[in-house]
Amino acid sequence: MALEICVKAAVGAPDHFGDCPFSHRAILTLEEKNLTYKMHLINLSDKPQWFLDISPQGKVPVLKIDDKWVADSDVIVDLLDEKYPDPPLKTPPAFASVGSKIFGTFGTFLKSKDSNDQSEQALLHELEALENNLKSHEGPFIAGERVSAVDLSLAPKLYHLEVALGHFKSWSVPSSLPHVHNYMKALFSLDSFEKTKPEEKYVISGWEPKVNP
Repeated sequence: MALEICVKAAVGAPDHFGDCPFSHRAILTLEEKNLTYKMHLINLSDKPQWFLDISPQGKVPVLKIDDKWVADSDVIVDLLDEKYPDPPLKTPPAFASVGSKIFGTFGTFLKSKDSNDQSEQALLHELEALENNLKSHEGPFIAGERVSAVDLSLAPKLYHLEVALGHFKSWSVPSSLPHVHNYMKALFSLDSFEKTKPEEKYVISGWEPKVNP
C-alpha cells in the first residue's frame, strides 16, 4: 500500500516543493527509510476541499498510512520509525532535545527590526549550545556517526536559517562555531537532503511576508 503525503507548495509556484521545514522533515524521513511515497503539493493560500476534508485545520504535513491520514511531523516520524524500523532513526533520549530552540530563536531574529533586542544573542546562545554538544563526542551527527530523527528535524531548520538570514540580514553562522559548520555541511550533503531540498528562492519567498509584512 503506497504511502501518500501532503506538503506545502512553494509560495507563488504551486508545482514546486515549498518552505515548510516540518514537511521537509517528514519527506527526509521517508527518503532515509527508502520508502516509496506519493507527494501532494498543497497551495496553502488556496487549499483544495479534499485536503481540508483530511486536515480540517489546514496544516501540513499529513501522511496517509494504513488508510488513515495522520498529522503532525512528530507523530509522523515516530509512526514511520515504528512501522518501518530499518534503518532505525530513533534519537537516543540524551540527545532528543538538542537544538530544539534554534528554529524559534532564528525566527525571532529574522523578523526583528531592533538591533538591541538581544534576538541575535539568543540565537547565538542556541548555536553555541549545539557547538558544545557536537564537540563533546565523535560526529558528524548529533548522536554519533549515524543519522537520527533529531538530525532530520534540524536539517531543514538550519537550511532555512542559512538561506533566510543570508538573504534578509547578510548574516551567517560565525566561524567560531566550526562544529556547527561541519554539521551543516554533513546534513546538506546527505543524498536525501540534496534530493528533496526546496530551492533557495522558495525559502526566501516563503519568509518574505513574515519579514516584511
